[in-house]
Amino acid sequence: MEFIRTDRVEAIRKRIDHPIIDSDGHLIEYLPLVRDFLVEDAGPDLGRAFDQMVKSSGPRVAVPEPGRRRQLGLHVSGVWGLPARNTLDRATVMLPRLQYERLDELGIDFAVLYPTYGLPVTSLGNTELRCGLARAVNRYYAEAYADYRDRLEPVAAIPTFTPAEAIAEVEHAVVELGLKAVMLGGTIPRPYEDAPNSPGRWIDTLGHDSLYDYDPLWRRCEELGVAPTFHSGGQGWGTRMSTTNNSYNQVGNFAAADEGTCRSLVFGGVPMRFPRLRFAFQEGGVAWASALLAGLVGHFEKRNREAIEHYNPATIDRDLLDRLFARYAGAAVSDRLDRLGDGLAMLSDPDEMESDVDMFGASGVESVEDLQRIFSERFFFGCEADDPMNVLAFTTGLNAGGVSLPAVFASDVGHWDVRDIRDVVPEAYELVEEGRIDLAEFRQFVYENPLRLWAGTNPGFFRGTVIEAVEAGA
Repeated sequence: MEFIRTDRVEAIRKRIDHPIIDSDGHLIEYLPLVRDFLVEDAGPDLGRAFDQMVKSSGPRVAVPEPGRRRQLGLHVSGVWGLPARNTLDRATVMLPRLQYERLDELGIDFAVLYPTYGLPVTSLGNTELRCGLARAVNRYYAEAYADYRDRLEPVAAIPTFTPAEAIAEVEHAVVELGLKAVMLGGTIPRPYEDAPNSPGRWIDTLGHDSLYDYDPLWRRCEELGVAPTFHSGGQGWGTRMSTTNNSYNQVGNFAAADEGTCRSLVFGGVPMRFPRLRFAFQEGGVAWASALLAGLVGHFEKRNREAIEHYNPATIDRDLLDRLFARYAGAAVSDRLDRLGDGLAMLSDPDEMESDVDMFGASGVESVEDLQRIFSERFFFGCEADDPMNVLAFTTGLNAGGVSLPAVFASDVGHWDVRDIRDVVPEAYELVEEGRIDLAEFRQFVYENPLRLWAGTNPGFFRGTVIEAVEAGA
């Protein structure tokens, strides 16, 4: 077959003088081969467990009655999430050679490909299946894409229920298999110790208040030169627990998960302790990051260890307060002035622990500028082509400190929200056509920011790729 650029893609490529890097495309694993790898590496029992996982992938199958699903803490999962009528696109993301041959048609020079069926690796409760599936899909990525990595880079799936399992798989994927990008689980559902069989779970976000110390994982990523990236979802949390409507659960769920992990890393001090690492939060866009940065700055300005003393109940001038109440209180209050202390106690406890008062102590953040640097230099935000809120990354007047947030073009090809993969570059370019960003900012979005993300932690990330050749001639 011959794959020719559409007129829109061709026109865009004539207007720009730089490559386009897709930092979050998708592949769809060929499951029969993944299953064979799983059985070969881990045995037939895990093969049967894998079959059961595939067969009962939705609660409508496992538990048909919505009322019963609610009592079991089950939410409705995705419905028809992959291309079907557009059969060419379905085959494209399943066949590495076909995807490779279509890149020019799409106007994309280099694509980083995240898992599809490998996504459950970050959330499966069954330890043996979780780790076995990670090993199988990562072998699949390394072998299936071996001949195409000058333009297609598959992303390893890394389970993070414990730092030990994460480090083991990162080392296997990067050192033994030679993969250069990793997807970590950033939101881990943990059972409550007193009710391990309850459907209720708390969400561990790997940084602040985590069950484990994940610093050995961050240190190993730094040593191996791999950027920790996250592609977790928030379905099944709180209000995203519908038993009948997946769109109700789906809307905003990636942003919620990204925000939770990002906030946790900041308060846990991870970016300050590991300055060489770059972190990416995929498929949630950038609007949540703009809001989070504003919130963090606002809290730091009023709640850092020095500023919070403004609210220390020990600093109340009781003589002045007594005089003010004596002069201005109405009769009903004046009759009860002997209980004035009772009226001051709530939300103003003088016996707070030091660790609770110093809320930014563990973060290592010492200034608003530290926060701005983290969000403008260390954190990167995967933005789908059709998201109009991408403009917030470049609207510096709306971001705290006037910073630009490093948005990276993330096509999401292969999943339900891309009806025709030939449209992703034109959709991303619409912000230029509408006058919302300029060509220099488009260049940042699709080229410069991805370079900073992937090569910032690993300067050799693009070695042997088409991007290396472009950079060499720059």
